[in-house]
Amino acid sequence: MAGAYLIELEPRLDSRGTFARAFCAHEFAAHGLDTNFVQANISTNARAGTVRGLHFQRAPHAETKLVRCTKGAIYDVIVDMREGSETFCRSFGAELSEQHGLMMYVPKGFAHGYQALTNETSIFYMVSAPYAPQAEAGLRFNDPKLAIAWPREVSEISDKDAQWPLLPP
Repeated sequence: MAGAYLIELEPRLDSRGTFARAFCAHEFAAHGLDTNFVQANISTNARAGTVRGLHFQRAPHAETKLVRCTKGAIYDVIVDMREGSETFCRSFGAELSEQHGLMMYVPKGFAHGYQALTNETSIFYMVSAPYAPQAEAGLRFNDPKLAIAWPREVSEISDKDAQWPLLPP
């Protein structure tokens, strides 16, 4: 999907372990990516199967996210909500885990959510705009129009996430 990326870390290995740069404003800007992150969040999940999302903020509070799983593994999903886009209402998902270190770059105009694939997951993500409750929006995780193939049975979801409206047919 245009503007969305999986970012692979380039770890350096030696006798002490590894080192990898997770973010470099200069490198991101050179590829036309947003580098203005104003907030960092940590989300944990006790049980595999837990789904969080799909969330986004409406303009003018739309946000870019840079998401990394730092413990365990998740299935990270984005949905293009940019009207007029060739991929409008299409989803893309990828496994993010502490082992492989992939990150998901989620551009403005995309909904985002994930499912914990292991118990005790931890996710770290940076966002380009502060949370604005009045701009909060979401998509239903099981919306038939999105047809997201979650890898596990959904074991837990918040009441709010379970009640987002379905997209029109």
